[in-house]
Amino acid sequence: FGSSSAAALAKLCAPSRKCQVAMAPAALVWECVKSDNSFLRKSPNMPFMSREPGNLCGLHSCKFSGLVHSKVLDISGKKSGSKETIVMTTSHKKASRAARPGNMLLSTGIKKSSKKGLAEISKALEGGFYRRDLLELAKTKYIKVKTSFKKKKLTFKSRRASN
Repeated sequence: FGSSSAAALAKLCAPSRKCQVAMAPAALVWECVKSDNSFLRKSPNMPFMSREPGNLCGLHSCKFSGLVHSKVLDISGKKSGSKETIVMTTSHKKASRAARPGNMLLSTGIKKSSKKGLAEISKALEGGFYRRDLLELAKTKYIKVKTSFKKKKLTFKSRRASN
């Protein structure tokens, strides 16, 4: 081979060329995933639940599914040692990260102060035009996660007190 053909071949196979990730439409992915997937939890006399990352309510439905939508939202509590934090999980802004499952989701810490935490959520969802349909549910879940961190206070009865 000549040097010109080798250069042309190298230009064709260059890794710097941008690759477009071809995603199937959300409706098609949901039809494939809705009956059987590894995250599905079925119980008698209960709605189907889902344990997939990015599912805000844990319900097995197309609206909340983290597998189907390109924009994922979840609010959860994370415990590392004795420290408890509230984390908001969203999908990455770069479309190329959709092909990398390990880098597809971003976790952002949220403040525990109710006023500041709810403001962060509304800024991320309303201000960034990111899943505004889930704003009220996200705020409700934030409050529930925050109250789940509260420890039950033990009350001791005095032995001297009369009944």
